[in-house]
Amino acid sequence: MAVKTVWPISHSCGHSSDRDLSNRAADRRAGFAEWLATRDCSDCWRAAKEDSGQDKAAWVEAKRAEERAESEAWSQQYRMPPLEGTERAVDWGVRCRHQVLDAAYTTLVVEGQTSEAEWEEIEDTARGITRAGWWLDQRSSDPEDLTELLQAATEADRPAENPHF
Repeated sequence: MAVKTVWPISHSCGHSSDRDLSNRAADRRAGFAEWLATRDCSDCWRAAKEDSGQDKAAWVEAKRAEERAESEAWSQQYRMPPLEGTERAVDWGVRCRHQVLDAAYTTLVVEGQTSEAEWEEIEDTARGITRAGWWLDQRSSDPEDLTELLQAATEADRPAENPHF
């Protein structure tokens, strides 16, 4: 039996809709449908944006400030070290790190087979990656790839052995 492609969504605003999720991998549809249910429907989202009286640039800036505050609070809660880079890269990198690790936790621990103890090891490794640019580069990565990406990053930080000695 094939995994359904159209999912009924009961949005947090109270509206319901059917959403075609065929553009997502079959094993990602249920989680995405659950996430959609935590959000307002498109019409309510647009109405809220218009009701705020903000133009698009002001709305984006307000949204970024909200994301920044949430990511900084998350970083403190989970003892994430400050990132290194330009001011703009650090600002964006903190948000990306939060999003990448949050998505990976959901995929690996909540929906997957990774234990909390194993996740703590992953989190400890992630704390060692302080270059903002690395987190920016991973912002579109598959959450299931995080362990391998962290391993590659930490191996790249080790000095290469010289085979001639």
